[in-house]
Amino acid sequence: MTWLDIGDINDIPLRGARVLKTKIGCVALFRTAPDEVFATSDRCPHKGGPLNHGIVHGQSVTCPLHNWVFDLNTGEAQGADEGRIATYPVRVEAGRILIDATRLAQRSAA
Repeated sequence: MTWLDIGDINDIPLRGARVLKTKIGCVALFRTAPDEVFATSDRCPHKGGPLNHGIVHGQSVTCPLHNWVFDLNTGEAQGADEGRIATYPVRVEAGRILIDATRLAQRSAA
């Protein structure tokens, strides 16, 4: 893995989100705990809702358009909904957010 520093963890509010813009689309970053961040695709597979505008709860996010809930660990839709969002390896070191640049480069355009 090639880790890329993408910012300070305090740039994302607790239980909030930010967007990382890339050449091939946006990645949503979710801060679920003081030192815990997840990275996923930013679009809901149902109707394309911007997940970074969703509600972060536990280790899940709820789409702002139709309330689909996604597990931030696996990307799987929860409950009766079916579908999946892409997830990307991310970690926090000394207050900095690092994302796997190799995996991100392999991402297909949305």
